[in-house]
Amino acid sequence: MRTSGVADLAGRVLAGRYRLVAPIGTGASGRVYAAWDVRLQRKVAVKVLHAALAEDAGFLRRFGAEAQIAASLHHPNVVAVYDWGEDAVSTGTPQPPAPFMVLELLEGGSLRSLLDRGARLSPAQAAAVGRQVAAGLDYAHARGLVHRDVKPANLLFDEHGTARVADFGLARALAEASWTEPAGAVLGTARYAAPEQVRGVVDARSDVYSLALVLVEAVTGTVPNAFDTSLATLLARVERHLEVPPELGALAPVLERAGRADPDGRFADARAFAAALSDAAAALPPPDPIPLPGPGAVDFDPHPTEIRPAAPTTLGALPTAVRTVPPTATPPGPLGPLPSVLQSPLPDAPPTGPDQPLMAIPVSTTPAAPATPAGPPPGQAPRPRRARRRPERLVPIVVLVVLLVAAGTAAFAASSATGPRARVPNLVGTGEKAARDAARQAGVGVRTRTVASDDPAGTVVAQDPAPGTLLAVHHTVTLQLAAGPPPVGLPGVANQTEAAARAALTAAGFVVTSEHRTDENVGTGLVVAQQPADRQAPPGSEVHLVVSDGPRPVEVPNVVGKSYDDASKALAAKRFKVSRTDEYSDTVPAGQVIRHSPVAGAEAPRDSAVTVVVSKGRDVVTVDDYTGETVEDAVAALEQAGLQVDVVGYRPGRRVRHQDPPKGTQLRRNETVTLYL
Repeated sequence: MRTSGVADLAGRVLAGRYRLVAPIGTGASGRVYAAWDVRLQRKVAVKVLHAALAEDAGFLRRFGAEAQIAASLHHPNVVAVYDWGEDAVSTGTPQPPAPFMVLELLEGGSLRSLLDRGARLSPAQAAAVGRQVAAGLDYAHARGLVHRDVKPANLLFDEHGTARVADFGLARALAEASWTEPAGAVLGTARYAAPEQVRGVVDARSDVYSLALVLVEAVTGTVPNAFDTSLATLLARVERHLEVPPELGALAPVLERAGRADPDGRFADARAFAAALSDAAAALPPPDPIPLPGPGAVDFDPHPTEIRPAAPTTLGALPTAVRTVPPTATPPGPLGPLPSVLQSPLPDAPPTGPDQPLMAIPVSTTPAAPATPAGPPPGQAPRPRRARRRPERLVPIVVLVVLLVAAGTAAFAASSATGPRARVPNLVGTGEKAARDAARQAGVGVRTRTVASDDPAGTVVAQDPAPGTLLAVHHTVTLQLAAGPPPVGLPGVANQTEAAARAALTAAGFVVTSEHRTDENVGTGLVVAQQPADRQAPPGSEVHLVVSDGPRPVEVPNVVGKSYDDASKALAAKRFKVSRTDEYSDTVPAGQVIRHSPVAGAEAPRDSAVTVVVSKGRDVVTVDDYTGETVEDAVAALEQAGLQVDVVGYRPGRRVRHQDPPKGTQLRRNETVTLYL
């Protein structure tokens, strides 16, 4: 896999919080690390983007906006975004801080890793994975967020084999960055791009197309309609539909529809695609468990080679004449009288370490008495010796016990006086709602004030007291919320095409979302309104477009059996145009409507044409009198009138003596007249 130019930063701590443990993946835009959140003590994944992106101020604004939107997504099939920020991660040469994104760590690996190992999914497994991914996409699409870069590397598995979609919003921010990705990166993305992306147009159906390509590759190992260059790949897809091998069974027709070159021929949205995948899965055998590739072995030791600071004790430091002894050690010889150092208050000194034993044995500062021989004189049996209690040996232990009890009592009293405590969480960098939720979960209150800042409006830029501070439960934390960058000119895009409006707003630095509605007065594909409609708005903020789908369809009235004039008036009243054709009818009188298209009750676009078929009456011919005429003239006249002729006693040049039927008879076209010569 091609690297992004980001150096291996394993061991670094980003933003003073995320320790990068080991790289687990690389891509064109950066590198992904398994990391340890030292504040919340949990495993996370950190995606460090290319440092060159930090030089693009527009990208950073878009990246921040997209990251905030992505962090708002909460769905079982979408990778959760926890945090984002910037940190100086240079490797020797001065560089600006590189942006990074913190995600939940999924330990099942990616679909790309699985395929790179030579594994393939069965059609049943592909249908199950596709249904889960389509559900995640539908959730995001309903919130105005199109992925734009659905590919195997962005489809991850958790430890249970559930598929999740990663990198929502990042594709759009990268696509609009001025930084150029390394060679091959664009080609890698184009391998899964929908044909309309050659025109810069994307919507939910583009993600549906890309997912169809991914599922075909997951089963066959080959990406359909992929060529050597990005342009060749996209142009080829404009001209041809996705061809799915028959080996995919019931899954094949579903993917063929999802892979139509024309977006209108695909499923209308990811929800319909997911439903079709569910139907296909029901027709396939139950899928086997997916062989998860996993990210590889990662050591998440939260304290690697770092020296932990000594934990303070309530007793303070023991004097220099006191040493600690492991609980299983035997104290040295007679201790002698109580040292003078224990007869005075304990001096201040550094606290003991957390691994030191709690019990301390005083060492006498007076010389020890000469040692007594350990055994009886030779030849003399040992005699029992009555142990004598030396009260002076118990004094140091009693003193320490008293001190420990006093310290415990003081600690208990202090705890009782202050009541329950809450630790202040780190709220800087989050939005106001997320900050309030986190503070409520931590048990502290919140009050806010707005300060001048170019960060996105509502972002917490500072807090007081600092993270990690212990407060009484429900004590208030003051948050400083960014007022946002000063507003800039907001282009007016009403009555422009959606593509032109997006281009204008994106060039001005705004994030664009849209929805489609019917409109009686604005043409199809044109912008009806934009929100906000003000002339200025903060840069990087969201602008929502309402795009017209044209007038609401109109129900066609029933005009069968009416005269043409009455039918025309009824259709015109519904704002339809009328197109007329005439034909014979044996049952409908001339001048009345036989049928029309679209049929009655169907809905059709306003101002569209309704074709009306009007009866010309019965298709009959009135027989003339041909007696006395030559047989040749009579036959020619009858055939021209649309009748068949039967001649009795034919001889060239003979004249007609009699005819059947006689003059004035009405016959249907192609009926027979008999001539007698």
